[in-house]
Amino acid sequence: MREHRGVSREELKHSAVITVTVLMVLGLVAAWSVLIPGVMVWDNIVVAVIGSLRLTGPVAAAFAAWVAVRKRRATRGELTTWRALKAPLAILAVVVGSFGATVLVLTLRAVLSEQAGRLLPSGLAMGAAGLALYVVLGWIVGWGVPYAITPLLAGTGTYALFSWITDGGWADRLAPATPQPYDLFQDLSAGSFLYQTMWLVGISAALLFGWAAALTRQPLALAAAMVAVLAAGTGVARLLAEPPVVPVARNVVYSCQEWPITVCVHPGMRGGLTELGSAFTGIAARLSGTPAAFQRVEQRSRLTPGGEDAARGVIPIHVDDLDTGYADRAAAEFVERLSRPCTEAVASGYRAIVAAWLRGEPLPAGPLAEHQNASAWFSGLSEEQRREWLRMFYADFANCRLSTNHFGGLAYAPRPSPTPLMPAPPGMPPPGM
Repeated sequence: MREHRGVSREELKHSAVITVTVLMVLGLVAAWSVLIPGVMVWDNIVVAVIGSLRLTGPVAAAFAAWVAVRKRRATRGELTTWRALKAPLAILAVVVGSFGATVLVLTLRAVLSEQAGRLLPSGLAMGAAGLALYVVLGWIVGWGVPYAITPLLAGTGTYALFSWITDGGWADRLAPATPQPYDLFQDLSAGSFLYQTMWLVGISAALLFGWAAALTRQPLALAAAMVAVLAAGTGVARLLAEPPVVPVARNVVYSCQEWPITVCVHPGMRGGLTELGSAFTGIAARLSGTPAAFQRVEQRSRLTPGGEDAARGVIPIHVDDLDTGYADRAAAEFVERLSRPCTEAVASGYRAIVAAWLRGEPLPAGPLAEHQNASAWFSGLSEEQRREWLRMFYADFANCRLSTNHFGGLAYAPRPSPTPLMPAPPGMPPPGM
């Protein structure tokens, strides 16, 4: 078997194949965990493949460190610049190739599912550049500390380093990651990705050529390192000169379902229209005739100021993903906004009864006797009677003023109703009488 500096070529090829496979599987698993369930947008793919670096990066660093340790132990005599750079460049090709394979698989899936928006090549380039930085760091650590435990230290060290950098502060823009939290209604910045790529490629090249210059004492390698430093500095300067990202929702051409009520969502979430329409149609019917009545539902961004503002008859909702139960979660959040939170346990229990009915859920009995009586009384009303009751007492519900008098009590004098009050079930006094 032919040997290459103490490491067989067959061993290197075998290790490369295993590494590509492991990185591709890890990349797909990590990217899949980052993908927003059910969202069909190209930006979602870009964010997912960049997010996969959190796992694939440390593995790539550990692999580079492992090869560097083997090469360092097997190296005898002086090295030329090319011979010094040949192995790390080969590792870079292997690792970036696995990243490309991951992107290809996700892209094919995206093409088949008709994604909204457009793919940002600068985002993919930034992901590949970030992976290259992991490799270079792992290689230098492995060469400088040629011990068996070094690959493990390189992997855990790079994971800890970039996790710390991305936790917050100005330095998080220098890490190979996307701004958090990701908002479907805001465009990713192609310019920021480009400057991040310049910085990451520059710092990776500067470290690699600087290592080669220190090892070979060749002026050409040192000159290349200086040029790379300039490129990295330019990228950092441009990146930090960009103004902080201010949440501003872009103009989105909604995908809408017009019947029985109008429900509009981001085009990347059009697959959720049917379930959202079903969930909010019942709520719209129950709120008919109240100040909260609506005929149109619009998905809005959580991060954009003014996202809760809407014209009369239009309600904004938030849908973070299309995972199981998304429509129920959006409906529950909307119903929760209809009334202010109650500070007292008794009033809160009455509020919970009405909120459960609005959501279409079974009425809660509650631990208190008055809540159990109120729940039993309210459950005895027909659907039309409940809607008429809410028209009469909506202001009390919204302002957390419900009491036992609203649920069959004798002392409450209701305000005039805009529509005739439905009669109470036989044997039960109507509310407010």
